[in-house]
Amino acid sequence: MVHLPEIALPAFLRERLAQGHPWVYRDHVPPNVRLPSGAWVAVRCGTWRGYALWDAEGPIALRIFSTRRPPDTIWLHDQLTRAWELRAPLRAAGITAYRWVFGEGDGLPGITIDRYGDFAVIQSYSPGARTLVDDVAAMLAKVDPTLRGVALRGSAGTRTATYEDHRDAAPDGESGARLRTLYGEAPPREVVITEHGIRFAVALYAAQKTGLFLDQRENRRFVEGLAAGRTVLNCFAYTGGFALYALRGGARRVVSVDIGKGLATATHYNLMLNNLDDGRHQFETADCFELLEKYAASGERFDLVILDPPSFARRKESRFAAQRSYARLNALGMRCVVPGGLLATASCTTQVGPEAFREALAAAGAIADRRLQIIHEAGQPLDHPAPAHFPEGRYLKFVVGRVEERV
Repeated sequence: MVHLPEIALPAFLRERLAQGHPWVYRDHVPPNVRLPSGAWVAVRCGTWRGYALWDAEGPIALRIFSTRRPPDTIWLHDQLTRAWELRAPLRAAGITAYRWVFGEGDGLPGITIDRYGDFAVIQSYSPGARTLVDDVAAMLAKVDPTLRGVALRGSAGTRTATYEDHRDAAPDGESGARLRTLYGEAPPREVVITEHGIRFAVALYAAQKTGLFLDQRENRRFVEGLAAGRTVLNCFAYTGGFALYALRGGARRVVSVDIGKGLATATHYNLMLNNLDDGRHQFETADCFELLEKYAASGERFDLVILDPPSFARRKESRFAAQRSYARLNALGMRCVVPGGLLATASCTTQVGPEAFREALAAAGAIADRRLQIIHEAGQPLDHPAPAHFPEGRYLKFVVGRVEERV
């Protein structure tokens, strides 16, 4: 990387780049730039200098990796080590599944790395960053020699992944997701991991998601502390994450709802792994919106309703439709809460920020003729850091509120 191509950027970007924002959009790059994805470039904006990877497709043309020197193997080792050290409290707590690298949040734009037991799984949502995965895999084993294997999660589909795809999935609609071993042993079909003493079966080769959203770990634990003696409705339950914590927390009854194929069986398996009473749990394979409407109309009420839907908007153009969807969903949820009961609701949509999500909850209260008294707000855990200079990284919102009838 001695003779790097240099790209000059408009002066108005200097302040944002100096603050550390890692993205440069394609419409801010000179139109005559023609480079292959994965090419390293020097970037200049007034007196500011940086080093970036070029993407030949997608709305983001440049991802900034460094302002000090062109990244090399020493730089990469330092970045992975810093990310490893940040997660030390999780390992000390006996947590065996966590996000080792959270892309831009850990200074490695376009790359996420999840740790499941003795295996690491890399995923890239940037064509340029994909050129780094072999070097990253080799360096992970140097940072932690106990790793048994490192694999790359890929897919047979053709859609370009975006930042919204980073959460825990292959891009929607791509059914050919697979793992390719990059280092050491091939991961097993299933790994049983532990978080806060609860065991989960993780299907590493699943076509879409692994079976566990790592970013909700601390929010699941918070719900456990609310569950004692309550009836709980767990919507978009997936493989029962919130349900397991609620049952361990002493919930009197939990109803989990998800439309996904095979999720009832996967949830039952997780209950068995933890010796939890399946008699207190019921799984409904159904559309959550439709079932909430049915419960609201029939007068079915719960002491605690949990809403953890998938992203409602992957593009900025969809953010207003997403806010309307959140308002509708949460209005239905509020109507299914007993007066004085609790609503625990989440949004993983990057395009809807914390303030906009609260506005959607206020709109939901108006629709449902309820008053939501917020008692707790949270976001991502420490293995999903959101830099101050990168608000896009603050994607997860989690709000718990008391639902009251209007007076």
